[in-house]
Amino acid sequence: MQYFPLFVDTQGLRVLLVGAGEVATRKLDLLSRTDAIIHVVAPEVASDIETYFQQGRITLTRREVVEADLSNVDIVYLATANEQLNMHFADLTNERGIWVNVVDNPSYCRFITPSIVDRGRLVVAISTAGAAPVFARTIRSRLEAMLPTSLAPLFDFVASKREEVQQTLSDGKDRRLFWERFFNANQDKFDKLTEQRFIDAYQDITRQGEILLLTQDTPAHLLPIAAMPLLQKLDVIFSDEPLDYDINELLRRDANRTFVPKLSEILHHYEQGERMLIVSAPEKIAQLIAYFPMAKHLRPGAL
Repeated sequence: MQYFPLFVDTQGLRVLLVGAGEVATRKLDLLSRTDAIIHVVAPEVASDIETYFQQGRITLTRREVVEADLSNVDIVYLATANEQLNMHFADLTNERGIWVNVVDNPSYCRFITPSIVDRGRLVVAISTAGAAPVFARTIRSRLEAMLPTSLAPLFDFVASKREEVQQTLSDGKDRRLFWERFFNANQDKFDKLTEQRFIDAYQDITRQGEILLLTQDTPAHLLPIAAMPLLQKLDVIFSDEPLDYDINELLRRDANRTFVPKLSEILHHYEQGERMLIVSAPEKIAQLIAYFPMAKHLRPGAL
């Protein structure tokens, strides 16, 4: 993974945007949605950027960029039509340890800007590491159609209730169960029943244990589709051997991972309401199926 995805807090972030043409305008359209402090430097300014200046959203300096402009900034975007100038200032910026993005020149970028689906607090970022931005936009168009605009007020509502849930439910697993119940009932809607669905989610919160079994030689692409949401709800993952990479990518990242314990310990986890995945050799999985009839064996065609 050459580019590691990060979501950066933009409050107080100082951004220098060099250039004020069409390309710079596209960058500014996104940057202006953030809380960043934006300084644009360019001798000639496009009308849309002029509008941002008139609205007081940006600071604008109408001249060629100079080295002193790199002082006291956190991030630099270089979006001029002068490729030599872009590369020269990229070198200067890197020397100062400032993150820089040279538009349409990934080899000079310390970071890249992904294609973004914006639903308020819910933001989805898509990147092909600069290899195929057109394809990233295709994926974005699919997600734009899939994710309704009602998600923005829904997540504002969820954010307003987060502290209440933390104070009411002290156990982290209970909180996860609560939010699962709420989202299962509410889905992606935000309407007059959302508040009632939130209240109803508190009722009779009991954790039901679950045991999922998987043989070590099962390829990830043969797992049943119905297993995918189950794998994201795991509390603990037991495995006799290191997990296959593709399988591991499908599992909840912050679930505990350890070796397969004794049967009595597995039963204890189940009675405590833990959701477990056990990955082992076929003969051991067969034994576990016999011992735990409630277990679900994840195999092609199952579920």
